[in-house]
Amino acid sequence: MEFDHIDRKLLYFLQTDSKLTTKNLSHQLNLSVTAVYERIKKLERSGVIEQYVAVINKEKANKSFIVFCHIKLIQHSNEYITKFESEVIRLNEVLECFNVSGDYDYILKVVVKNMKAYREFINEKLTKIQYIGSTHSTFIISELKYSTRVEV
Repeated sequence: MEFDHIDRKLLYFLQTDSKLTTKNLSHQLNLSVTAVYERIKKLERSGVIEQYVAVINKEKANKSFIVFCHIKLIQHSNEYITKFESEVIRLNEVLECFNVSGDYDYILKVVVKNMKAYREFINEKLTKIQYIGSTHSTFIISELKYSTRVEV
């Protein structure tokens, strides 16, 4: 989808604060409320805007222990991949899951309370998933940048 400069500004504003009203946006974009509303609806219908969410402060929610867990499957058959993917997406501790190239097959971004909670996650949930050959965990020391904004 092609975006004009107004669409880009609108998406920037909405990604910065999705609670902005169409009236507020219309002032910032120098457009009518109706024009802003129609542009937003067009972006929603086309799937550019998928959803509106609240970003939670992990520290205040007591979930500030972040781990990148690298997963290697024992085999790359369709059955193993499908089974692993369908089970891992159901784990609430996993915020993101990427199928990657290289030494490992998947990288999971896991957020839990602390090391003890991560150990419980590994022992009671992750290793119960069939077809995992090995895991490797990388613990985050500090988060330098976190953003949900995609520049268009």
